[in-house]
Amino acid sequence: MDRAVEDLTARARIRDAAIELFGGRGIEGASIRDIAAAAGVSSGLVRHHFGSKESLREACDQYAKERMLQIGAELSTDGDLSGLDPLALYPVALPLQLYLVRSMMDGSETATALFMQGVDAVEEWSAGYGIQPRDRRGYAAAMTAIKLSVLILRDQVSKAIGEDITTPEGYNRIGKALMEVFTIPLLSPEQVEKLNKQEK
Repeated sequence: MDRAVEDLTARARIRDAAIELFGGRGIEGASIRDIAAAAGVSSGLVRHHFGSKESLREACDQYAKERMLQIGAELSTDGDLSGLDPLALYPVALPLQLYLVRSMMDGSETATALFMQGVDAVEEWSAGYGIQPRDRRGYAAAMTAIKLSVLILRDQVSKAIGEDITTPEGYNRIGKALMEVFTIPLLSPEQVEKLNKQEK
């Protein structure tokens, strides 16, 4: 194999291993040695490609952000989410989602910026679909946070449904449940109108 191609392949393996370990253990819980072992390379090669663990984390942040935005664009062609299949999404999205959630919890500015972009996207999508919440920005922030909270509370959610949501079956099940949360109204139009009157 050409050395340049080999280096690129090793770099991608290191990045992917880091995303998985950082997502599972947090930044502090995964060492360069752990990442190197998971990627099947030497610690020296990790440092050759990324320099430090912090630089590796920044590269993971950037990759995860760009890849999730790309996935989002692929899934929402013309704003139509009706064909969304959580099971097909699972192998690509879950490691990135777990990584980004952990990264947000660890204070990553890049991950937080991605959350804000998610809020912007929901805000734009809801306007395009003619959805008329009283507070569109609040609605978009709540929608984005609800989707992430399932992964933040994944141990509790898994226990509640009796199935690990990081497995394909559990991910598919909770993904479909989320779709129902977002599509089945909790209140009738009359109840919504009553609440609106009470606040005036």
